[in-house]
Amino acid sequence: MTLFDIDYTFFSILGYPLSYLEFFGTLSGIVAVWYSARANVWSWPIGLINVTLSFFLFYQVQLYPDMFLQVFFFVTNIVGWWRWKNPRKEEEDLKAELKISWMNPRQMAIITATGVAGTLLMGFFASRLHEFFPLIFTKPSASPFIDSFITVMSIVATYYMIQKKIECWIIWILIDVTATYLYFVRDIKFYSLLYLVLTILATMGLFHWIKQYNSYKTAA
Repeated sequence: MTLFDIDYTFFSILGYPLSYLEFFGTLSGIVAVWYSARANVWSWPIGLINVTLSFFLFYQVQLYPDMFLQVFFFVTNIVGWWRWKNPRKEEEDLKAELKISWMNPRQMAIITATGVAGTLLMGFFASRLHEFFPLIFTKPSASPFIDSFITVMSIVATYYMIQKKIECWIIWILIDVTATYLYFVRDIKFYSLLYLVLTILATMGLFHWIKQYNSYKTAA
């Protein structure tokens, strides 16, 4: 399990010791989101690699909500892979994959309510994990409410990404900006850099999906 140890250094860059775990987690994360931004189904299997590595990393830096989030991501990467490849007939694009679409006002209201309530509930739970399960979580959760915001909104964004809703990218941009700050202060700077890159890719994904959505009208 040495390769999954954050203290097992792959190489150093500008004095920062980079572990195998953080390097390959960062690399697989960038590739997965790049494919997502291009609406390419390969984003899902590559994402499975990223979430597996991230699970081990977040446990070791006491970002427990983020650690639990990777279990959810593992399942949804499999679900998303199937959903994009198996749309209903009326949902197909020219590649026989799921079409891109916009949300409705009801979905936006659900996102807002879920984000606020979920962040508060999970933040409270995360701040007490070391008291509830001291044998497993020997240290208090770091930044439980910020971490919980990332976790809750990532679940929401992933659900709407599976459905190919354009607004998922706006949510991802908010998440990625927050995560860039959090991981930097937690001294996992390559993951901070990863999420800075993901912010850029999410912005690209937003514009690409809008362009592809508009192309349906032209094709029609």
